This record gives sequence, C-alpha cells and structure tokens, in this order.
Amino acid sequence: MKNIFLIRHCKAEGQDPSAKLTLEGEGQAQELASFLKNEGIELIITSPFRRAIETIMPLCKILSLSYTIEERLKERVLSTVDLVDWMDKLKLTYDNVDLKYKGGESSREAMNRGIEVINEIISGSNKNIAVVTHGALMSLILKHFDNNIGFEEWRKLSNPDVYKIRMEDKEKTIKRIWK
Repeated sequence: MKNIFLIRHCKAEGQDPSAKLTLEGEGQAQELASFLKNEGIELIITSPFRRAIETIMPLCKILSLSYTIEERLKERVLSTVDLVDWMDKLKLTYDNVDLKYKGGESSREAMNRGIEVINEIISGSNKNIAVVTHGALMSLILKHFDNNIGFEEWRKLSNPDVYKIRMEDKEKTIKRIWK
C-alpha cells in the first residue's frame, strides 16, 4: 500500500514564484503540519515556489525531514500574455486538454509532467509521501485519475487543500481529507 498526500499550498501574497505566505497562510501551514504529523510521511517533495516550500516547512520540522524540490511541480502556465478573460480560457482547457494559449501549457502537458512525478513516487520504496504543488496542477493530477474532475473542482479547492491518493495493488482511491 502507498499513500500520496497531494497538497495545495497555503494562502500566499500572490502568484509570483517568490510570493511568500500571508500571516494567515503561515498559521495554516502550522495547522497543516499538525494535521499530517501522524500520517507516517517518509518523503516530502515540493514545488520550488516559495509559497509551497513555506507551506511544508512546519511539517518538515516536526518530522525532522528535509524536502526535495521538484521543478515539475511548478504551477501550470496558462499563458505568458495577459488574458482579460483568463477564467473563461482556463475553463476551456479542462474541456479540451490539448488547448494551448500563447506561451502556456496545455492541460495535457501540465498533467503529464505532474503524473511523471507521481509515477516515480509509485515505483519508489517510500509508502507515505507528501507532494506539495499548486491548484491548477493539483486538479490536473487528480483529473488524470478521475476524468470527472475539471474546472468546477479546481474552483472548489481551498488554500491549503489535501487529497489522499491511496494505491493498493492496482486499485487507486482518491479522497479529499482536508476539512
């Protein structure tokens, strides 16, 4: 049996890779650490973005674990141009996973890089792994396992959020465990 705790970062000051957690987000990170401390987590892998690292630091301290930075867990880039109607454009990418805007990634491209990380974890020896990422990529990883997950499920994600992906033999279950 293997458990992957897929975590969306806590509340942050913005979307830039260097955006730090807000004061509320710092409190959420402490709460998240308390929530996960008894899950037997052996390995922590995180997006390189500051808000993701700050989200998982309290758990690292409690468990006396270091974290591994994984570039493939960065947030999905919708476009490198300012899209006034970005929310509508994002919605379309959940219906057409190959739709791609200027300078951005399609949902399929982002999903594939996220799933590469998950597949490496599945083939590894650790049994309980925390993976810290961002909302869009998180929802696309979940969509890989359940095609019914889409734009509305992305909208309903909270900061932070935690889904537990449990693999036992060839059976996979996905459950939101954050309150």
